Amino acid sequence: MDTLKVRDAKDVEEVVRAAIANEQPLDIIGHGSKRSIGHAMATNAVLDLSALNAVTSYEPNELIITLQAGAPLNDVLALIDAKNQQFAFEPMDTAPLLGTAVSGTIGGMIAAGLAGPRRIRAGGARDHLLGAHAVSGFGDSFKTGGKVVKNVTGYDLCKLLAGSWGTLSVMTEVTLKVMPKPEAERTLLLRGLDDAVANKAMTAALGSPFDVSAAAHLPTSAFRAKTEGLGDLAGEGEALTMLRLEGITASAAHRAGSLRELLAPFGAATLIEDAASAVLWTTIRDVLPFAASGALGAWPVWRIVCPPASGAVLGTQLARETGGDVIYDWGGGLIWAALPPKGDAHGPAVRARANALGGHATLIRAAEDVRRNVDVFHPQAPGIAALSERVRASFDPKTILNRGRLTRSAAE
Repeated sequence: MDTLKVRDAKDVEEVVRAAIANEQPLDIIGHGSKRSIGHAMATNAVLDLSALNAVTSYEPNELIITLQAGAPLNDVLALIDAKNQQFAFEPMDTAPLLGTAVSGTIGGMIAAGLAGPRRIRAGGARDHLLGAHAVSGFGDSFKTGGKVVKNVTGYDLCKLLAGSWGTLSVMTEVTLKVMPKPEAERTLLLRGLDDAVANKAMTAALGSPFDVSAAAHLPTSAFRAKTEGLGDLAGEGEALTMLRLEGITASAAHRAGSLRELLAPFGAATLIEDAASAVLWTTIRDVLPFAASGALGAWPVWRIVCPPASGAVLGTQLARETGGDVIYDWGGGLIWAALPPKGDAHGPAVRARANALGGHATLIRAAEDVRRNVDVFHPQAPGIAALSERVRASFDPKTILNRGRLTRSAAE
């Protein structure tokens, strides 16, 4: 496979134009940490953006950072952490789940759009993307958005790039909002709740005036003997419901006390603080109970988004029908499901359950032969699919960029 390593945006233009002329689709990568998500692409040429790794500008006082797309995510997180700042949407590190040795890049973070537990309060990656420079499938550079939170620059095209998995354009530079890290973090833990009761507890907490920033539930599990990040917080396979509060120390402590009183009907809540709490939420963010190195490492993993109040019904039924294991995040609105190996990864059951509730499901981890037989990304309704195709064709009429990643038909 030919690898084309570019040095700047001009190189990207030239590579894309040559690909158009030769009708040669391109596989766009940063570090390649998420290449196993999606369908195998119909190409033998790789556009490598890893050399576009500079921090163009960082203005901590203005809460803005501009980076080239190939900048390593871990390095950027360390940079802004040194200024006591963060990406509020908590970008997921997919390396443990996918079993990759490399970390992701800023471009991959935006292209995948996988947000962590704070998504329910802070929004997703697209909500923090202020602007971007990119090269379209026409081989032309374009700029969208700007470097201020409120800007008027016509259509907000940069929002389309988030979650597009590299099918609309090749991002070369992005500008993102950063936010101050909270002074304190408190997490309340409820033990032993079944999925339905835990869903009610999370709903009550999120509907309270106490500004809960994350709500997750680990059900009773026969597979979770020991999970990195849990330590002694839960007994072997014990159900654990988690509710996070953040802010200045006095406020977080007061709200934690008030929330504990509100949740008293669900059981006695214990409290963990700061560093221990942060480790726990990293465990949820990166889905460490289903890590590739763990007991369920060979099982396919689905990411299911549904109405939060319906999460327990979907997750419980799916686990019972398949013999799998689930984790609830976003108050029940995000379900991670590790299901026993099967040729179709239990796709029909997963999609039927998600469709019945108006949700959608993505097959995040599975062997390539399984992904050839299953739609990795949730099939869209005909009208939405037609609109999506019109949008894609307006950026990349010859399907040069990541051809076949999102749909089996294109790959075939």
